Amino acid sequence: MALEPGTKLGTYEILSLIGVGGMGEVYRARDTKLGREVAIKVLPAAVAKDSERIARFQREARLLASLNHPNIATLHGLEESDDIHFLVMELIEGQTLTARLADGTLSFEEAFPLFQQIAEAVESAHEKGVVHRDLKPSNIMITKEGKPKVLDFGLAKAFGPRFSEGATSESPTLTRAGTETGVILGTAAYMSPEQARGRDLDKRTDIWSFGCIVYELLTGKAAFLGDTVSDTIAAILEREPDWQALPQRTPEGMRVLLRRCLQKNARHRLHDMADARIELEDARQSEEPGDLRGPGHRQKTLLPWIVAGMMAILAGIAGLYPRRTAPTSKGLVRASLSLPAGHAQPRRGRTLALSPDGNLLVYRAPDARQL
Repeated sequence: MALEPGTKLGTYEILSLIGVGGMGEVYRARDTKLGREVAIKVLPAAVAKDSERIARFQREARLLASLNHPNIATLHGLEESDDIHFLVMELIEGQTLTARLADGTLSFEEAFPLFQQIAEAVESAHEKGVVHRDLKPSNIMITKEGKPKVLDFGLAKAFGPRFSEGATSESPTLTRAGTETGVILGTAAYMSPEQARGRDLDKRTDIWSFGCIVYELLTGKAAFLGDTVSDTIAAILEREPDWQALPQRTPEGMRVLLRRCLQKNARHRLHDMADARIELEDARQSEEPGDLRGPGHRQKTLLPWIVAGMMAILAGIAGLYPRRTAPTSKGLVRASLSLPAGHAQPRRGRTLALSPDGNLLVYRAPDARQL
């Protein structure tokens, strides 16, 4: 049963219900001691006495307390009042990424900063030994300033030595009495294949979910979605996303990143969110300014290079043919010839001959014995 406005939980006064999630009800409340508004997450009364849920609730508080990042919702404390356990968290004004997507797909200029900041938030959590395990658009708030905040580490499980003492009930697949079918945690459309199979998880499951979010922001539709939960899980396990749905001007680096994030075999997937963040940055830098400013701008940018290339080719072809040079004009040369005594004036063609190069003049004497 929802708490009514005005209800007091210790020093907190309930103002209104914000929403209901898998981990409980979330309220806007006023901290009467410090004079600020906060978000309070309360376990439903129906499960308040469930030791399993309480353990998960308490674990969420411990994990969130170890995180300190501008893109992760801040935890102020874990408290109890009248047998009600609740988290006191940062109140974030804005809308969920799910609501933002309902308004239409995001432009590249809007999407890239979100990708980068979400990756940095999850990377920071992984460095503290925290795997989110339920990363999805509804768990990401976009502030009025356009800044993403990752919410709800309620399904997170630590994998470092500091958090390795958790009970079996904190594993990704919950069983009752060890005989019933495992209860798979997380939202189906964003679950990794190993999570859908109920296997042990590590930080690579968040990398898969991150890839699903990036794909959805670029295309406006989920990477894996069926009419039922079973159909969705079947798509995750057996089918590839519709890669043709990506916008035509999606940078090649982004396409490669998505394929590496959404490898069904975790061993072939990116192993670290830092790698995803670096590849994301490289993809953006390598494609600017062409792809990020649209196809028209890219054509204008390439045109001078195309013209220059064609000119270079024509110049090379011209160099294959020898140039024809105009014949050099030689000046008029005059010469005199002194004949031996007794010889008559020679006649050209019979007694005189000029060498082909014009350098020699030959005189033939009438008796043919002298030259």
